[in-house]
Amino acid sequence: MDRSDVIKLITMNRTQDEYGRWIATPSVKEVFCQVESVSASEFFEAGRNGLNPEFRFTMFFGDYSGESIVEYNDNTYSVYRTYKRKTDVIELYVERKGGTNGYQGYT
Repeated sequence: MDRSDVIKLITMNRTQDEYGRWIATPSVKEVFCQVESVSASEFFEAGRNGLNPEFRFTMFFGDYSGESIVEYNDNTYSVYRTYKRKTDVIELYVERKGGTNGYQGYT
């Protein structure tokens, strides 16, 4: 498997400041992966459930820690499904979503 593409896995950590306001701070990790389009069946099945799938990122299972935001080519995506293969590989299925675009600029 060709894992020559790089994506950023992002976790938003929330902490309170001295005034009690919640502050979101991103934790960013770069990983190597293989990038593919989702299959036609995945596209239509996800579409029936109100999702708009765009990519499937395949990477080493040990690199993934449950992150819900992915940045690829300066675009931000939300992970809507994962699939752990029998080997040491995991697939992340992502969609473009307005709620994750607020992350932009925290690299």
